[in-house]
Amino acid sequence: MIPLAFAVGQFPISIADIGSLIWSKLSGTISHAAPNADIVLFDIRGPRIAAAFMVGAALAAAGATFQNLFRNPLVSPDILGVSSGAALGAVAGIFLSLPLIAIQGFAFAGGLLAVAIIFAVGNKIRGHDPVLTLVLTGVVIGSLLGSCVALLKYLADPFNQLPAITYWLLGSFASVTQRDIFVAFIIIIAAAIPLFLLRWRINILALPDDEAKALGLNVVRMRLIVIAAATLMTAASVAICGIIGWVGLVIPHAVRLTVGAEFSRLLPLSMLIGGTFMLAVDTLGRSIAQTEIPPGVLTALIGAPAFIWLMAVTFKRRGK
Repeated sequence: MIPLAFAVGQFPISIADIGSLIWSKLSGTISHAAPNADIVLFDIRGPRIAAAFMVGAALAAAGATFQNLFRNPLVSPDILGVSSGAALGAVAGIFLSLPLIAIQGFAFAGGLLAVAIIFAVGNKIRGHDPVLTLVLTGVVIGSLLGSCVALLKYLADPFNQLPAITYWLLGSFASVTQRDIFVAFIIIIAAAIPLFLLRWRINILALPDDEAKALGLNVVRMRLIVIAAATLMTAASVAICGIIGWVGLVIPHAVRLTVGAEFSRLLPLSMLIGGTFMLAVDTLGRSIAQTEIPPGVLTALIGAPAFIWLMAVTFKRRGK
């Protein structure tokens, strides 16, 4: 998939030229590829391909984590309002005409702040089922944040700010820089490490709280660690490319049907397939038309029917 992603686009590059350019970069020799092919390969497509794979892997990992945590294969990374909070932060930055780095910072902070608010409200309510309480609180706060985004869109300048807001909310890797990738990569790796180290204990979170406590697990602390890690991954992804849905919902669900719910297998395979899927979607979006199609649109067009099919398969298996 990666060689194909490098090759196709409005400026096609042959596989032979790709090999020549990579070899010239490594050896210091002169390549005989087409003019400007090195710029397209290393400065434009390279960062974009890296960002697409990284974001897809992060969203799929966060989805697998939340689905395990909430004991429900039908939840997604934005169940705790991460995407809604990040969207509000970015839209506020665009509305205030801030520079790109500030908009990304607002998006990241907005995602984290949304989860903090939801956690605080959920703890105050203290329902009989803490997992269900968090889910319901997330839905309510997410809806509230979505209405704030709609208000800012209504108040925004229709000629300058509104198109930028709409474009960001659809998601795009077109403006991702090497610096964005580096910062997001550090955050995503830092969040993924505890998930991998605690993968065996995370399996226990799928059990009822009483059973998990009987096995010696500090459920509240473990749940907080898992939510924080998955939130960081989602917020870092949304901050650099905007809102891209369905990846964190469909990919982990499909992988679970294939390899089961064992988190030590589910997590790495979800990241691999999620990154590959996101890379394929972005490559398709920038290749099939003269105007680039936002990946958020394509993931919805592909993800919705795929999810319906996955639900049918799931219910059919349970009916047997």
